[in-house]
Amino acid sequence: MGGKNKQRTKGNLRPSNSGRAAELLAKEQGTVPGFIGFGTSQSDLGYVPAIQGAEEIDSLVDSDFRMVLRKLSKKDVTTKLKAMQEFGTMCTERETEIVKGVLPYWPRIFCKISLDHDRRVREATQQAFEKLILKVKKHLAPYLKSVMGYWLMAQCDTYTPAACAAKDAFEAAFPPSKQPEAIAFCKDEITIVLQDHLLKETPDTLSDPQTVPEEEREAKFYRVVTCSLLALKKLLCLLPDNELDSLEEKFKSLLSQNKFWKYGKHNVPQIRSAYFELVSALCQRIPHLMKEEASKVSPSVLLSIDDSDPVVCPALWEAVLYTLTTVEDCWLHVNAKKSVFPKLSTVVRDGGRGLATVIYPYLLPFISKLPQSITDPKLDFFKNFLTSLVAGMATERIRTSFSECSAVVSAFFECLRFIMQQNLGEEEIEQMLINDQLIPFIDTVLKDPGLQHGQLFNHLAETLSSWEAKADIEKDDKMVQNLENVLFNFWEKLSEICVEKINEPKADVKSVLGVSNLLEVLQKPKSSLKSNKKKNGKVRFADQTSEGNKEIEKYVSSEGENSEASELPTESESFLTNNSSDIMSPLRKKPLEDLVCKLAEMSINYVNEQKSEQHLRFLSTLLDSFSSSQVFKMLLGDEKENIVKGKPLEITKLAQKNPAVQFLYRKLIGWLNEDQRKDAGFLVDILYSALCCCDSDVERKDVLDDLTKEDLEWNSLHQVIQKACSSSDKHALVTSWLKGNILGEKLVALADGLCNKKLEPTLSSDSHFSEEWTLLSLVLSQHVKNDYLIGEVYVGRIIDKLHETLYKTKTLSEAENSDSSVSFICDVAYNYFSSAKGCLLMPSSEDLLLTLFQLCAQSKEKTHLPDFLICKLKNTWLSGVNLLVHQTGSTHKQSTFLHSSALWLKTQAQSSSLDNTSLQVLLSAVDDLLNTLLESEGTYLLGVYIGSVMPNNSEWEEMRQSLPIQWLYRPLLEGRLSLNYECFKTDFKEQDTKTLPSHLCTSALLSKMIFVALKKKIVLENNVLEKIIAELLYSLQWCEELDNPPIFVTGFCEMLQKMDITFDNFRVLGNTAGLLQLLFNRSRENGTLWSLIIAKLILSRSISSDEVKPHYKRKESFFPLTEGNLHTIQSLCPFLSKEEKKEFSAQCIPALLGWTKEDLCSTDGGFGHLAIFNSCLQTRSIDDGELLHGILKIIISWKKEHEDIFLFSCNLSEASPEVLGVNIEIIRFLSLFLKYCSSPLAQSEWDFIMCSMLAWLETTNENQALCSVPLIQLFACVSCDLACDLSAFFDSTTLDTIGNLPINLISEWKEFFSQGIHSLLLPLLVTVTGENKDLSETSFKNAMLKPMCETLTYISKDQLLSQKLPAKLVAGQKTNLPEHLQTLLNTLAPLLLFRARPVQIAVYHMLFKLMPELPQYDQDNLKSYGDEEEEPALSPPAVLMSLLSTQEDLLENVLGCVPVGQIVTIKPLSEDFCYVLGYLLTWKLILTFFKAASSQLRALYSMYLRKTKSLNKLLYHLFRLMPENPTYGEAAIEVSNKDPKTFFTEELQLSIRETTTLPYHIPHLACSVYHMTLKDLPAMVRLWWNSSEKRVFNIVDRFTSKYVSNVLSFQEISSVQTSTQLFNGMTVKARATTREVMATYTIEDIVIELIIQLPSNYPLGSITVESGKRVGVAVQQWRNWMLQLSTYLTHQNGSIMEGLALWKNNVDKRFEGVEDCMICFSVIHGFNYSLPKKACRTCKKKFHSACLYKWFTSSNKSTCPLCRETFF
Repeated sequence: MGGKNKQRTKGNLRPSNSGRAAELLAKEQGTVPGFIGFGTSQSDLGYVPAIQGAEEIDSLVDSDFRMVLRKLSKKDVTTKLKAMQEFGTMCTERETEIVKGVLPYWPRIFCKISLDHDRRVREATQQAFEKLILKVKKHLAPYLKSVMGYWLMAQCDTYTPAACAAKDAFEAAFPPSKQPEAIAFCKDEITIVLQDHLLKETPDTLSDPQTVPEEEREAKFYRVVTCSLLALKKLLCLLPDNELDSLEEKFKSLLSQNKFWKYGKHNVPQIRSAYFELVSALCQRIPHLMKEEASKVSPSVLLSIDDSDPVVCPALWEAVLYTLTTVEDCWLHVNAKKSVFPKLSTVVRDGGRGLATVIYPYLLPFISKLPQSITDPKLDFFKNFLTSLVAGMATERIRTSFSECSAVVSAFFECLRFIMQQNLGEEEIEQMLINDQLIPFIDTVLKDPGLQHGQLFNHLAETLSSWEAKADIEKDDKMVQNLENVLFNFWEKLSEICVEKINEPKADVKSVLGVSNLLEVLQKPKSSLKSNKKKNGKVRFADQTSEGNKEIEKYVSSEGENSEASELPTESESFLTNNSSDIMSPLRKKPLEDLVCKLAEMSINYVNEQKSEQHLRFLSTLLDSFSSSQVFKMLLGDEKENIVKGKPLEITKLAQKNPAVQFLYRKLIGWLNEDQRKDAGFLVDILYSALCCCDSDVERKDVLDDLTKEDLEWNSLHQVIQKACSSSDKHALVTSWLKGNILGEKLVALADGLCNKKLEPTLSSDSHFSEEWTLLSLVLSQHVKNDYLIGEVYVGRIIDKLHETLYKTKTLSEAENSDSSVSFICDVAYNYFSSAKGCLLMPSSEDLLLTLFQLCAQSKEKTHLPDFLICKLKNTWLSGVNLLVHQTGSTHKQSTFLHSSALWLKTQAQSSSLDNTSLQVLLSAVDDLLNTLLESEGTYLLGVYIGSVMPNNSEWEEMRQSLPIQWLYRPLLEGRLSLNYECFKTDFKEQDTKTLPSHLCTSALLSKMIFVALKKKIVLENNVLEKIIAELLYSLQWCEELDNPPIFVTGFCEMLQKMDITFDNFRVLGNTAGLLQLLFNRSRENGTLWSLIIAKLILSRSISSDEVKPHYKRKESFFPLTEGNLHTIQSLCPFLSKEEKKEFSAQCIPALLGWTKEDLCSTDGGFGHLAIFNSCLQTRSIDDGELLHGILKIIISWKKEHEDIFLFSCNLSEASPEVLGVNIEIIRFLSLFLKYCSSPLAQSEWDFIMCSMLAWLETTNENQALCSVPLIQLFACVSCDLACDLSAFFDSTTLDTIGNLPINLISEWKEFFSQGIHSLLLPLLVTVTGENKDLSETSFKNAMLKPMCETLTYISKDQLLSQKLPAKLVAGQKTNLPEHLQTLLNTLAPLLLFRARPVQIAVYHMLFKLMPELPQYDQDNLKSYGDEEEEPALSPPAVLMSLLSTQEDLLENVLGCVPVGQIVTIKPLSEDFCYVLGYLLTWKLILTFFKAASSQLRALYSMYLRKTKSLNKLLYHLFRLMPENPTYGEAAIEVSNKDPKTFFTEELQLSIRETTTLPYHIPHLACSVYHMTLKDLPAMVRLWWNSSEKRVFNIVDRFTSKYVSNVLSFQEISSVQTSTQLFNGMTVKARATTREVMATYTIEDIVIELIIQLPSNYPLGSITVESGKRVGVAVQQWRNWMLQLSTYLTHQNGSIMEGLALWKNNVDKRFEGVEDCMICFSVIHGFNYSLPKKACRTCKKKFHSACLYKWFTSSNKSTCPLCRETFF
């Protein structure tokens, strides 16, 4: 209908709404119609006020509130809910005056919406109402009567949160004291509302039938009725008594309505429940009205007694009791025997139908209120009633539910006792209660253990106690006689059923257990029932009937609980409790003892005659409760033999005196030993029962000692001790025996036997073996009152035995250890440590603990223990340490374990016997140990422990000295440190590669320890933290400086990283303020690694430059120079400012003047100061040209004065390290001078530099054999560096820079010096690579390779060709090259396979310069490949192809298993890296060679490549090596750039020295090769692409189109545009935007125009050739020419210009009269560019030789293709 922005009808100023409709109605009729309220007439609106016009709302109510109120009238639930929440928020936030404006309109909304169907809306309404109340407070009063009825209903809402919210609102409005007053104020209005809801409303009047579904209407109606009934109850309860009278009439009218009474039979349980609650309230508050309505109340309530709904039941039974109490004549209106009692009987027989806990507590009050007239005849009534109760016990639900069973049992006994009390003296009823009810009930329960959990025996005991107590205190003799008769009768009958259960050969297990439990309960004089029950109230029925209401009220207060009924007065209860708690009544003692003796005698007979275990178990239970000499005498019977034979005298005497001891020896020991039962606990119980009958501890000890020696087996002994641990009473009986020496010695012998497996054959089975270990564990781990179970001395001896066994495990194999007793020892020790809470550890325990720790802290290789045992050992020693640290007092200081373990750890770390695995195990154990130590109260213990492990200064120094010195290689090569003495030892020895140096182990161990301490914020003393961190940094720096570090070193660093042991973590966790000072002190004292540590910390930004500055503020303090000072300055140089470097330089320059020969080479002389100057110069901080010139002149002066110091063309074996050192620094200075000095040099200075360089190179060349000496290797490196820098300098000269150089310098360089460098270095390269086939570039001994190879990259083509290398020719090698060129190729090409990147790149650069020269030699010999040959092929240089074949095999191993398209990342500088690099470089050379060849040669070469399938392999490999996104490193950042840089757009720079881009070398090189392949061999790539499988086809197409096609298309079009090739009679134009080339051929009047279109995936897709203008050419001829050009561009590896040239030649020849070859329809052959020469003698037609050959071979005929005559 009307859209939001739709144009309104003319004159319609406002949108239509219901508000305006209401306004119009109000104006016309004066009021809003009656449908607003619940009534139908105007007079019914008293409690729902109508709104007098909408205009009034507009004027009085705030606009926001008005909007919300309108939303509340909507039907949508969500709208109402949000609106109500918004209303509540506004009530809270707005001012009181604004909120008050809403009050007149709130009652109507509240009354309607508080009955809403949606419970969330109702809850939100009450919450909002509370906020409104809190805001307006007393201003609500005028509207109270309008809302109170609905408010009361809301408080009774069936949805609890809504009801709670309404109650909260009510309490917010009225404090509890004012609530009755408020209710009374509105009582009439409330009553009217509630009565209307109950009597007038229907589902259809409450809800609109047209819009609300029937189900929803009914649900709302039922809820409103329920709430109304509950609200009426609430009204009655809250109203003061004086206000009730005024409402009597209204209640009378309500009760007169039949509709009200029908709610008692309503099918909705909630309504029935509310109804019965209201009935109870009416009985309480208006009893006289209920009496008047007795005829309606009684049937309504009493006839519903069988209602089994759990919602209704509690309210119903409450109503029943109130009805019985209030309406005395209620039985007149119902037939009790026909209607009520049968229903009650059915409910009780069914066990309460799942509601026993609710119904049964009401039964006693119910029967107590029954008049005698109703119950006559009493005997039958009570018999039936109790029988029904017992029958209820049989139902499944009662049997399975403890609470329900308890309720039934409790009700039975309560009713039984009540009936007995009421009818005492009536013999029939007494007989019925005992014989027909109680005894059968007990019998039933004895047979069914499932019913025994209902505390029946306790109820029985309490019943008996009550009768016995009453008999004791009763003064009436007749009454006493009656009670005694009842009790006598009970015991007689009970004895009968007990004897019946036991007197069977195979007695029922359940029945025997029941009898045992019954007798045990009856034996206790005081029932345990009262202590176990939760009671909120008690009902006492006195002999005379007192006022019923009060009793009911007491009962109702304990509603829902299992309340207990007792007929005894309170006084007698207290008397019994106080005086009879421990004394058994004579009325019970005698019959109970007689019964026990009878059962015991019966049981022993069955045991003796039939060996019945069931009777023996019963006997054990009996003796446990009734252990007396009388019973034991009965058990011995009339046997005459009373003496125990073969026993000590005291035992014999004791046996004669004590029947219990005699029974023990004569019977019990035999039972214990005759069959080692798994569960002989009941026999041990008999043993303890017998011991109870001994007079003293001495007697008991004598008996047990005697038994221990011989009679008791281990299993029995274990059970005896276990029983003692489980009961303090039993332990008290045997304490002296447990602590005695007999048991102690026997257990020590057991431990010895178990540990050595020297066990008797009878005990060798696993089960016995395990049980004996369990016994040992028990005696060690059980403590009583913080003392050991057995004597402490024996505990120590047992632990010593365990320790000895553990110590031997290292000598056993893993298999032997798995089968050994180590696992059992762990269990025993674990239990011992875990349980020894208050016991102090003894020395033997600490020794055991140390051994356990050592076994866990060593690797499996040493301990030979399986994993499961290591795990057990760890748990065991941790529990021991945990016990140790929680001991109190000064035991820490006395602990030998802590001291011994610290010393052992120190020795382990310094022994250099640990590998990474062992160290990790050790650190893990230490971590566990320290974390356990931290659990102690004082943290000082950890500091003491770390101090014990910490080596002293001399030990640290010794460990540092033992570190291999190979770390120095890299700092020396990189010029970070300078040395002038020989300090190198040999490389790592073989054994060193398996174990870590002691310094690494110790620093890692201590670092781990302080890391644990710092995490717990423990402060360490004596700078321990700084010292340990310094040593850790030393270890890490040593690892970092190593070239090609062994696996164990990298593994060590990774392990520390995983454990978070890093300097940055230490800085965060602890205060390392003194560390930097410590490092500086050590650096200035020792130099070397300490200096590098400082540089590393600054470089990694772990410390800032500002922190370092104070330590080098005084520059003078570093002079005179020592090695430490020199190294410190060198390490700091990269981080110094220009000014600071100038200060250091200023200190050095004067010192360079005037040295003697000896001083020049010393650290504090020329060597040291020049080294500092070089370090400053290395970071280009000195830009003073004059200063540099000055130093150069000083060096030239040194040459004049001390020429023998300069190592020119000499034997270095005689040179001292000092002289080598100063030469190295001089050469370094000259290299730096060339880089950074911009001012021109004199001719003499150039001569000095270049001549010196060449002389030093000659020295290097002559002393190649000595390069294993590090300083000589370094000398060779810097010499080659200088040569390289000079080559680079002259290579980069431009016309501008040449003007600043002396005349003839360039020519001298090219003719002499450059020639001299390469004539030395190229043979040297051949020599070095010939000696060793595997020279890793990162190895120090091959350090010279980098500068030497980089120098060789500057060799010119002419110099390369002029080199005279030893001849190297291969027999049978096809070649057209001259010998010297072939030798050069054969010498250099194999080096592409060399395992060193510098060599590969240098060789590539040299061969790259040769490649363009080589095709010419094949061109000269082209005629030898005649026309006759079918598909002639020509190989590129054979040496490259044979090299390629080898590389293909190697790459197949590296990449063969990887699918095409899956990118392989090659690890830089790995072996695979060199293979792939060599392969790609070889292809670059082949493609360079191919590009330099003519079209005809290219055709021959490509045919060769096609035959060998080398190109296919290359392409597959390229798509495994090229990255998915070949974006160039720098361009990745510049995303906004339209044409980002990729590996295809940027030229690859193969640098030897630059290693930062190494990860991109292979991907970039692969892309470069692919680019060249597509550019130079497009047809072959296209052929491969078309023949590849679909997946590869798509990958190649997608990648090429995205990254390569645009680049190649642009280059191809550009080459056409910039081409200088001129065609006579043909013009060529290119259009870059449309990727088109247009050629126009003109000859005389003929004009031909061609358009060549490049595809989007060029060059993979076919190039299309379209026709433009065509004048003067036949259609067939034109098609032929188009096909020729298209074929050439598709199948030949040439450019567009070359294709056009061929096409033009074809057309020219055609116009010159040369006929087409009739096979290929082309004048010029598309492959070998020949003309048709072979003519048919018959038809005279000419053909191409290649075409004819193919025709003959494919057709298998030798006939002419045209005339079919034989071709001659």
